Amino acid sequence: MTRLGAAFDALRARRMRALIPYFTGGDPSLADTRRLIVEAARRGADIVEIGVPFSDPLADGPVIQRAAQRALAAGVTLPRVLELVRDLRSELAIPLVFLTYYNPVLAFGLKAFARSAVDAGLDGVIVADLPPEEAGPLADETTAAGLDLIHLVAPTSTPARMRRIAQRSRGFVYVVSLTGVTGVRDALPPDLLTQLRALRLITTRPICVGFGISAPEHVRAVAPYADGVIVGSAVVRLIEQHAGTSGLVGEVGRFIASMKAPLQHPINGARIE
Repeated sequence: MTRLGAAFDALRARRMRALIPYFTGGDPSLADTRRLIVEAARRGADIVEIGVPFSDPLADGPVIQRAAQRALAAGVTLPRVLELVRDLRSELAIPLVFLTYYNPVLAFGLKAFARSAVDAGLDGVIVADLPPEEAGPLADETTAAGLDLIHLVAPTSTPARMRRIAQRSRGFVYVVSLTGVTGVRDALPPDLLTQLRALRLITTRPICVGFGISAPEHVRAVAPYADGVIVGSAVVRLIEQHAGTSGLVGEVGRFIASMKAPLQHPINGARIE
């Protein structure tokens, strides 16, 4: 069983949900990213998602775009983020997942990427601009290497398409809660819970929700219907606000703890298979 599978099985056995914060690798520096991820794990993160900076991140809003630009300007590359994972794996046991775009992976080489990722200690990869229908060559390599290739379900996905995506996804299914790009939102879309209920009827794979999750009340609302909650732009915005200060790690750690608070106890509600 993969590390992701074991993590979700353990959480489900206790009727708990995963908190999955996102960090852009190398923002504000690779050393800071390492400290922030270690602190996030200490504060209750169950899984960590690490963004590989890319020059044309079409799915990302302005907050994460700026983070990627800062990391790229500092010389951060896919191989350097893999080294970050290797360094983190010496200290952390929780699953680590990449969020990337296809071009860096293609340039690295599909087989080389999958093998290097597993060798570094990575557990899964989300490729934001790679539809499942076009993911066959990469899926072959990730499956052979033992790396979970995670696919995204959009709000516009039909039930038939959701079923196909869930069948092909490994590790978990990433539910994009809203149309458009990543970013902090004041409220969740009204049809999100309907989408989650529909997906739950289709698959027993873990379901994790991202895009627009920025406050504890969002976590509380989504948790009965999902196996995990992904918090991205809100974390990256906080890093941007406190970069270069002595309080950076503490501020982010306190925010992670506040987002974890609604998940500290068993959650009743929608049935989790």
